[in-house]
Amino acid sequence: MGKGLKTHRGASKRFRVTGSGKIMRVHAYTGHHFMKKSKSALRVLKSPAEVDKTNLKAIKRLIPHNL
Repeated sequence: MGKGLKTHRGASKRFRVTGSGKIMRVHAYTGHHFMKKSKSALRVLKSPAEVDKTNLKAIKRLIPHNL
């Protein structure tokens, strides 16, 4: 049996692939200090963000089986 590609486990927990093939990530700054942040900022941080195109190739290499 040949040596296959392995998924990077850290990357697979941090990124999700949508049905249309986009790679989504979670926002930073969501750990603590919520009283300082405005309600609108918290709403934006709650929603997933699309991965920037400059990092797309590297992330696709890390999660080959999720695509």
